[in-house]
Amino acid sequence: MQLVYQAENLFDAHLVKHALENAGIPAFVLGESLLGAGGELPLFGLLRVCVPDSAKAEADAIVAALALGEGAGAPILDDDETPGLLPA
Repeated sequence: MQLVYQAENLFDAHLVKHALENAGIPAFVLGESLLGAGGELPLFGLLRVCVPDSAKAEADAIVAALALGEGAGAPILDDDETPGLLPA
């Protein structure tokens, strides 16, 4: 197994896993079951997405295309007057 992505949260880990599986690459989220032990373990570096050795190069390209961790766009502002959106 080869590490292709170290996730900051469970959402990102599963986003990567599903993107890889959609490309036909088996992917595994390791460390998911450790999240409940937050008081005993460090809170970062637990979640890892791994693939079989033979799929590492293709998986790296797919993960890079997802562009995770590049920061979000502009924040949503209360005074945003985008047409077609109604206040909740």
